[in-house]
Amino acid sequence: MPTRQDCVRVRRTIITVAAVLVGALLAGCGSSSSKGPVTLNWYVYPEPSGSFAYAASTCSKDSGGKYNIVMNLLSTSSDQQRVSEVRRLAAGDPSIDILAMDVDWTAEYATAKWIRPWPAALAAQVTRGDLPGPVATATWDGKLYAAPLNSNTEILWYRKDLLADIHQPPPTTWNQMIDDAAELAKMGKPHYIEEQGAQYEGLTVWFNSLVDSDGGGILTKSNQIIVGPSTEVAASIMHRLATSPAADPSLNVTEESQSETAFEHGTAAFQINYPFVWAAAHKDTPAIGKEMGYALFPRVNPSIAPKVSIGGYNLGVSAFSKHPQLAFDAVRCMIQPQFQRRDAIKGGLAPVLGNIYSEPAFIKAYPFSALIKAQLENYGLRPQTPVYADVTLAIQLALSPTSSIDPTSVVSTLRHEIKEALSSEALL
Repeated sequence: MPTRQDCVRVRRTIITVAAVLVGALLAGCGSSSSKGPVTLNWYVYPEPSGSFAYAASTCSKDSGGKYNIVMNLLSTSSDQQRVSEVRRLAAGDPSIDILAMDVDWTAEYATAKWIRPWPAALAAQVTRGDLPGPVATATWDGKLYAAPLNSNTEILWYRKDLLADIHQPPPTTWNQMIDDAAELAKMGKPHYIEEQGAQYEGLTVWFNSLVDSDGGGILTKSNQIIVGPSTEVAASIMHRLATSPAADPSLNVTEESQSETAFEHGTAAFQINYPFVWAAAHKDTPAIGKEMGYALFPRVNPSIAPKVSIGGYNLGVSAFSKHPQLAFDAVRCMIQPQFQRRDAIKGGLAPVLGNIYSEPAFIKAYPFSALIKAQLENYGLRPQTPVYADVTLAIQLALSPTSSIDPTSVVSTLRHEIKEALSSEALL
């Protein structure tokens, strides 16, 4: 297994070489022609429902000929999306105007001066009515650096028919869920708990959600390490699941899409995942979709409400764009309520505007909306730091594979690894 230092060295080499190559190509690149609407290049992941494409097309038409938003599609992997954006930003590429940013990139991009802070008046406009969690992800050092586009939070999805077999309500804690899965296993019933245990960002999300839900933390905004007792509690839960009959044998290589697929195939009783799985199951396997129930993310401590690490995407304006004002205007258009509703219903991406969650038509189409809103109001955040790329890598290396976690030594191991990550200076 590569060490954290090996991974950091490889990533730095990739960025350095890419920056040189991109810089050499810039003379032949342009973001618009001298005639007609200005072209605004939006770098964004390939959202599968078509909602993003619809927003870009609609806003382009509604601009009155001022701009045309062109989507430049990135990888489906969040890690690779970041690498692609950083390559161009590190080279000062003026052809990139708008960036779809994972919520944990704000501190890095802002500190590197790759994105423009939103002017105060515009910042107030684009966040008016937004839920607090999404706004927090877009803010760094007291300034708004991106406009929240959508949010995301994992909740518990379960099989109603299987819980009826053991005469149990939906579990409210992790230990209850693991116990229920073990009981189903003894009966020869589908029983796996689908969770993301692969060595990637999803593993950090799982761990950080458990830590925050126990009242702990990993890192302060001033980069002070606060890894403590809650870390051991979180690691113990992960290890218990990984070594129990409740664990899918592929847990240590599972990401969100694999969790979804396994649940649809009927081998699982529980799934911790994002809202996209609801529409997918009803489309792909209606029999399973019919039996899907939903509940809050399970508690770690029975007396503390869960604080789940929220996800989603924010829209930033590149510091190197030749058309920043038009880019700000285009972003303001693409985050309008009608697009947020469409993103949620068609793509499962949670809205950031709080009043959408009280609309009867939305509640009907998004029946678990109250749970999502509750978790976006009482939220958890992954560590906010300019060197997040190295901090999350340190966490992943320390906790993978989950079946080999030693809860008694995880605190000291993580303190050491995160200290090393903080001294790496990431890719700045």
